[in-house]
Formats: sequence, structure tokens, C-alpha cells
Amino acid sequence: MKVAIYTLGCKVNQYETQSMEKCLRERGHEIVDFQEAADVYVVNTCSVTAVSDQKSRQIIHRVQKKHPEAVVAVCGCYPQTHAEDVRALGVDLVGGTGDRMAFLDLLEETAREKKYIEAIDKSFERRVFEVLPAGGQSRRTRAMLKVEDGCVNFCTYCIIPYARGPVRSASLETAMAQARQLQEEGYREIVVTGIEISSWGKDFKNGQSLIDLLEGIYTAAPEVRIRLGSLEPRTVTEDFCRRAAAIPTLCPQFHLSLQSGCDATLKRMNRKYDTARYLESVELLNRYFDRPAVTTDLITGFPEETEEEFAQTLAFIRRCGFAQMHIFPYSIRPGTPAAKMVQNHKSVKEERAKRAAAVAAEMHRAYLDGCVGQVYPVLFEQSRGEWFSGHAPNYMEVLTEGGGELHNVVKNVRITRTDGEVLYGEIMEEA
Repeated sequence: MKVAIYTLGCKVNQYETQSMEKCLRERGHEIVDFQEAADVYVVNTCSVTAVSDQKSRQIIHRVQKKHPEAVVAVCGCYPQTHAEDVRALGVDLVGGTGDRMAFLDLLEETAREKKYIEAIDKSFERRVFEVLPAGGQSRRTRAMLKVEDGCVNFCTYCIIPYARGPVRSASLETAMAQARQLQEEGYREIVVTGIEISSWGKDFKNGQSLIDLLEGIYTAAPEVRIRLGSLEPRTVTEDFCRRAAAIPTLCPQFHLSLQSGCDATLKRMNRKYDTARYLESVELLNRYFDRPAVTTDLITGFPEETEEEFAQTLAFIRRCGFAQMHIFPYSIRPGTPAAKMVQNHKSVKEERAKRAAAVAAEMHRAYLDGCVGQVYPVLFEQSRGEWFSGHAPNYMEVLTEGGGELHNVVKNVRITRTDGEVLYGEIMEEA
């Protein structure tokens, strides 16, 4: 049968969709674009905000209207946390965030038997990490390697612990085997991903932590660059940095979740650090790595955030000197403690987001300016007219002219200029 999958949300969702597509192909099914005619349409949903729920519903309604005879299946965080809402949409199969292979079995059964099936487990009862095929889509230069699932941080704005359950980690042996396979398949970069990779190994209770995993991946796949997903600041210790700096293939880009630069706001968010600990992490990274790209997320207009508290955040992000930032006006997630707090007006949230974005753009430009004159091994990915685009280890985009077919090739590039958005350079020699 022909199957089309639409994915909303984070890298973990993207990873799980790619894994399901790979398994469906192995079962003899054809994967087609979501815009094409198919026998089955799967919507892999996100539920991080109420807006995410709305987007999921819109996609579901659209495909039901356009393809009334097709089987429509829904999985992911939205049905896991709001099963009744999804049930009311009149879809054919409802799954959650657990046991993707069993979901595919049910998908085939639903298509074959033409009957409604619902299979949503209790996320908090999960104790085993589900191993899924690692990899990427065709002609991708980098592959994602999911090593962890679940989160127990319970930030007041977040519903993900309820959607994903407790921390479960891939074994070190499994992660190493998959990394080795990805290297053999020709990938040049592995993105280590999970719901909260900083918690990798906690469920083993044997002292293993994320840095042990990274050393293992390097041992298994020494020719592949390693890039990290989002990290909690508490992960970045002196020991972590010392050992990480000794891994030659580790990309010096570290995404440290911040959310706010004000201690009072961080406390309302139930984050597990304060600004002093966060700054310590930034300083450690700058001490052990040469101009690392420290990037982050920021929420503006969080409930009860005052103008003074936001001013503290602006001052703090300047102090950190981020290479890049993702800035989001706070969006209410019903069912979380923050939804019951006193809310800022939408205009306040958006105005603060614009002010933070202006500071972020200034810091991004400064970081790019500091790259001019440097030489980076660039992993090239795609052509853009007369230019070929790739990424340096710090994940800054680099454009060069000519050079023939460069897809999935690493070459040394001397950076000659920047336009404030990307870097431009000249190819020197293959790295």
C-alpha cells in the first residue's frame, strides 16, 4: 500500500517518522509525499503548545476532506495527552508516543480490516527504550541517532513529561552499533538526539553519563562528525568539557536551553538551574573550546514576568554572547501549572520577543564577523543556484562558488566575508 506521513514538532518526531518510513519500506510498502494520493495517511503530531494541537487538527481535517476514502491514522504527543480530542476527529487509528513498531502492525490491520483501532498506553509506566532504525532521508549528509526518550524535569510550561514518560536510554552498545552502521552507510555527521539527552544513562544507575556515550560513539564511528542536540546546563561540568574537548570529531556547537535570564522567572518555570550556574556552563565551554557556538532558546512574556525581570534577561543574554537564539513568545499549554498563572497580554509577549530578537541578531552578527578569516572543514549539502551550501562544525551556514559536485563532501574553506546571515568562503582543499 501507499503510505504518506506528515510530521509536526521536534527532531525526535522527525527521527521516529524516518524510522517508521524505513520499516514500512522493508515491509513492502511504498512511501509517497503527503500531497500525493495514498492508501494511508499518518499524522505524527506535536503537543508542545495549544497552537501545536491546532496545527495537528488542521492537517487531520485537511486530509480527511481531500481523501475521504483513505485510512487516516494519528500518533505522537497530541493523542497521548488528549486522546478524547483526537478520538472525536473521526480518524481510523489512534496511537500515542510508544511502541512505533506495534503502531505499524495496527496500521496494516486498520487498512486491511477497515475498522477503528485505538492503542494508547500509560506513558508513566514505560521502562524500556524502544530501539528504532537510525538514519536520515535520501541524499542526507547527516543522520539522527536517537539515544534517549522521556523527561522528568516537569517544567511548569511543559506537557512533554506526560506525553513521553520517564527517562529511558539506549544502551551504550546499541548506540555504538548504530553509529558504526551510519558511518558504513556514508553519513558524514551524526546528530545525537532525544527528548532530554542530558539525562542519558540515569536509568542505568551505573554511573554512565552523556560524555561516556559521546566517547563510545567516537570510538565506534571515528570518521563521522558528532553534533549534540539540546543540553541542560547542568550537563556542562569541568569533567564533561575536558573529555568532550578530547573528542576530535565533536562539533563545537552547544545548544544550552535557557528560557529566561532572570532567576525569579526560572524559579516559576521550575528550571533546575539559576543564571549563575548557566553562566558557569557558558564560561566552561569558552575555556575548553575555541570560539564555540553557544546557542539557546528563550521564552518571552512568561506568566508574571515583569518589565524589570525581562530587562534582567536582556542583560544576561548579552553577557552570554550567544551565537544564535530561538525566541518564542510564551504560548499557553493547557494542563500545565503555568497555564493557571497570571498571564501577560499577547502584545507584551510579542513586543518583548522583538526586543530580544534584536539583541540576538546583534550577537549573531558579531559571532559571524569573528569567523571571517578562519578556515573550517565544511560539510557540503546542497546547491543554491551558483552557490553550494554547507555547514561548518559550529553549524554556521557557509556558501562557496563552484567546485563541482560537493554533496556529502567535506572541504576546507577560508571564510572571506559575511552578510550577517551566512558566511561566504573559498574552497582550499579537501579536509
